[in-house]
Amino acid sequence: MKKKILSLLCAAVFALGLPVTLAACNKDSKVIKINEVTHSVFYAPLYLADALGYFKDEGYTIELTNGGGADKTMAAVLHGSADVGFCGPEAVVYTYLGGSGDAPKVFGQMTNCDGSFLVGRKAEPDFKWTDLEGKNVLAGRPGGVPFMTFQYVCKENGVNANFITDVQFDSMTAAFLNGIGDYVTMFEPGASEYQKAGNGYIVAPVGPAGGEVPYTCFMAKQSFIENEKDKVDAILRSVTKATKYIYENDTATVADKLVKYFDNTSKESISTSLANYKAINTWVKDMAMTESRFNRLQDIIENAGELEKRVSFADIVLTERAHEIYQEVYA
Repeated sequence: MKKKILSLLCAAVFALGLPVTLAACNKDSKVIKINEVTHSVFYAPLYLADALGYFKDEGYTIELTNGGGADKTMAAVLHGSADVGFCGPEAVVYTYLGGSGDAPKVFGQMTNCDGSFLVGRKAEPDFKWTDLEGKNVLAGRPGGVPFMTFQYVCKENGVNANFITDVQFDSMTAAFLNGIGDYVTMFEPGASEYQKAGNGYIVAPVGPAGGEVPYTCFMAKQSFIENEKDKVDAILRSVTKATKYIYENDTATVADKLVKYFDNTSKESISTSLANYKAINTWVKDMAMTESRFNRLQDIIENAGELEKRVSFADIVLTERAHEIYQEVYA
């Protein structure tokens, strides 16, 4: 998988066609170009920081592009079309192992666990993970962190499920609707909207079962981190403040500020999604990644047979500035 992702990175560097989702392209030095792995309520603090004017307070605007995958996000960073990548830290691990020059490092963590929810065909208020024994599950693509985390959860619970892996990640919901599989994993707001439409039932969040892991993080080349300290601080401070705002305000208030970032998604749906994510402590207050969380992520990747060599935490993760800003914001 590492070799596959590295080859995809090389290909993507020469074929970047990333759609702009927020501010128009701008070469102004006061713009921070961020490529996100996908656009989701799961990443609410990033959009909320923009909505509340926190980036503006720092003297910057953000330009968001949707990478559509961690490999493409990493490619954008390596190519220079993005200043900062927002994706799973496994992309940084693979790139580091590949020996890339000016290798990117993680400087801030946002999400604390897997953000998907297991959806079944019937209501199961007493669902147990052992109920998946022998069942057919659509859980993502091999090598992807959502799928690897689900594999890890099943192993930890002694479950032998049948994983359906020949369906593209973005097509899993449609496949389930068409009768494929007994269960499917979905992120919000898809899961709650699917349940509201009567197409299935959320039976369990995957995150708590998978444990605390640095699921999605901000990363950049070492040279950018060293030369653009103000931009790094702007991201850390703005997102830390936005996360604090989420936890201190009701979901309807937060949803009202986020609705403009999600076309064709209602305020009510966003509010429900936020409530589901708050319930599982999705977002970290201190964006400094911990070594224990990083090691669990490597356990998950290793369990899936996708990690040829473990990486030292200190080699790819920076924590000092994130922790200092956390102390400043929560003082």
